[in-house]
Amino acid sequence: MTSHDLRTELASLTTEAFRPELADIDRLPTLEIARLMNGEDAGVPAAVAAELPRIAAAVDAVADRMTRGGRLVYAGAGTAGRLGVLDASECPPTFNTDPAQVVGLIAGGPDAMVTSVEGAEDSAELARRDLDALKLNAEDSVVGVSASGRTPYAVGAVEHARALGALTVGLACNENSALAAAAEHGIEVVVGPELITGSTRLKAGTAQKLVLNMLSTITMIRLGKTYGNLMVDVRASNEKLRARSRRIVALATGAGDEEIEEALTRTGGEVKHAILALLAGVDGPTAARLLEECDGHLRAALAHAPR
Repeated sequence: MTSHDLRTELASLTTEAFRPELADIDRLPTLEIARLMNGEDAGVPAAVAAELPRIAAAVDAVADRMTRGGRLVYAGAGTAGRLGVLDASECPPTFNTDPAQVVGLIAGGPDAMVTSVEGAEDSAELARRDLDALKLNAEDSVVGVSASGRTPYAVGAVEHARALGALTVGLACNENSALAAAAEHGIEVVVGPELITGSTRLKAGTAQKLVLNMLSTITMIRLGKTYGNLMVDVRASNEKLRARSRRIVALATGAGDEEIEEALTRTGGEVKHAILALLAGVDGPTAARLLEECDGHLRAALAHAPR
């Protein structure tokens, strides 16, 4: 694509549109600029709401694959890639997932998290190599993320993943995007032109973060990683999380501090096991066996516990 063709394509995108009414924004008082930004951001949830049926369908499809051992892989460039890496990196401490279970790929690799890697987003071949390095298979799910919906790295990732039989989701912020068209599940959250022309780290980035929150969180709920709205698979890797673990057990069981400490000790600090041990009156090994038989779903384990 020539430079002229690219400029023409970008000019047609809602996310790149120029807003002449904001041409003097740099002359406004700081508080007024802040009000403008806040007003712009207020419309993002409504744009996400319009895509909820498609988001829900994508979640159910991803959860189905992950139940069978598949992985969730995000692929994007720039802000979109960083948001995918962020969402993936927060799954292990929040839901006790294996770091290889939810993966974030960013065009240009780890260096691109903090700096621009020249030309990386323009390479569909780079996306194919990154996915091949993961030994992607048909049980996996790949979510391509791109505000414009045309980024070659994200589109290339989805096209390659689909050719391999993997589930594919395309998350964009423009209608009729190449990314959504390439994916089995297309999600287009149209937030409109940015306050600063083309700065898609703003509303588009916020919209992508909200959707990625839903994709990972609701998938983990479907996988039994929560009990009600409690993070019963939380990994207690620091003092704050250890304190949170005790509080979660208390909220789920109503047990006293001594009982909670004893249950956590008996179950090796596993919150879900401790809750089951307290609510069902079983020992640590029995709690572990019941949860294994029920694929980690605490409610199901409680239902199957001896009376």
